[in-house]
Amino acid sequence: MSKFAHLNLFVAGYGYHEASWRMPGAPRGTLGLQHYVDIARAAERGVLDSIFFADSPGVATFRTRFMAQSGFDPIDLLAALAPVTSHIGLLATASTTYSTPWDLARRFATLDHLSAGRAGWNIVTTGNPIAAANFGDLPHAAHEDRYRRAHEFVEVVREVWDGWEDDAVLAEADSGEWADKGKLHAPEHRGEFFSVAGVLPIPRSPQGHPVLVQAGASPDGMDLGASVADLIFTPQATIEDGIAFRRRMRDLAVAHGRSADDIRTLPGLSFVLGSTEAEATRAWDALQEASSAEFRRYNLAYLAGASLDAVDSIDPDGPFPYWLFEQASSTTFAGNVMKTARAEGLTFRQTAERFATLPGGLHVTGTPEQLADVIEAWWRRGAADGVTLQPLRLPLDAELFVEHVSPLLQARGVTRREYTGGTLREQLGLPRPPDHAHRLVAGRAG
Repeated sequence: MSKFAHLNLFVAGYGYHEASWRMPGAPRGTLGLQHYVDIARAAERGVLDSIFFADSPGVATFRTRFMAQSGFDPIDLLAALAPVTSHIGLLATASTTYSTPWDLARRFATLDHLSAGRAGWNIVTTGNPIAAANFGDLPHAAHEDRYRRAHEFVEVVREVWDGWEDDAVLAEADSGEWADKGKLHAPEHRGEFFSVAGVLPIPRSPQGHPVLVQAGASPDGMDLGASVADLIFTPQATIEDGIAFRRRMRDLAVAHGRSADDIRTLPGLSFVLGSTEAEATRAWDALQEASSAEFRRYNLAYLAGASLDAVDSIDPDGPFPYWLFEQASSTTFAGNVMKTARAEGLTFRQTAERFATLPGGLHVTGTPEQLADVIEAWWRRGAADGVTLQPLRLPLDAELFVEHVSPLLQARGVTRREYTGGTLREQLGLPRPPDHAHRLVAGRAG
């Protein structure tokens, strides 16, 4: 168990609720840089470990009717936040399905340099087939193919990051030698999916490897996370579920030749705060009343990777359309949806409501004390190494957390009171990968 619980703030535009943009006092129109600057600086005042931006290489147009769109490129956005923050980690999602390894390696290495070692990559395999049309004529890959590609993708990225040894830069003005080219090692990778030959045009980044994050819940996803990730994002509904999941991920890490302490689990925790339970409940009710049942039915199908064309023809109050979800591309989530609908005899409408906000995860509507109690209990009982905070209203709930929850957690010894300096890896208590570490391991295995 870490000395302190780690806090990661999920920054989702107006907040982690589809109707957050409709709330009184919410920003209007397209969000700009200052919105994110204010949130990042607030998070740093609360001594949070990191902020996180999700991403998708496509958008379902039905969402534009109901949800405010703020899908900026997350790596570019974090680069803009690097000079206006000093300590907080900067995590961004990037897809292994719809990216190329060398380019992605350079972008995250750049962010790591610009932020003095605060970058992190959330590794995802894009499950929804809607993105395929944005990247040429090939069909969306099957689940198992996406994960085979992802394993090789991460392997190549790490080879590219290790292209410069740590002491390759000499910068000797007298001799005129800037770098020792004998300490540069081109990956020269030839694999099933990728051929990558060259080193990056920048030295090895401050962390060696930016922090690696993963959130896959399928057996393939958990295996990928256990083999390479430093942080694991996950939806877990109960402390018992969290304990079992954390133990499972630690065991899988050991099976991959890693230490159990090399991996941190940060379950998602969505929340609405109020000075009293009644105030928080009124805020939650306002969000729910401003949401759309039609949106939620479409969104449930979208998240599962099911066809959206059939949604209009389905009676929302009739039998649950198992046939639609049996054809979905996101098999793990679709399976959970069908399991819940079958066990509770839910209609399509009821199931869509059940899986709104944070599907399968943890939610708190309450006071700062109640939220602090939940975080402390999960951490002290070994159900989590911290949490991924998902405020439903931004910037409001993030500011309330920093002003009222952070001091409580610090006073209880759950979270730290100040940053200790250094890179994000150092803040998280994670080792800095030695240069060529994974290449040497691969060579010995061969």
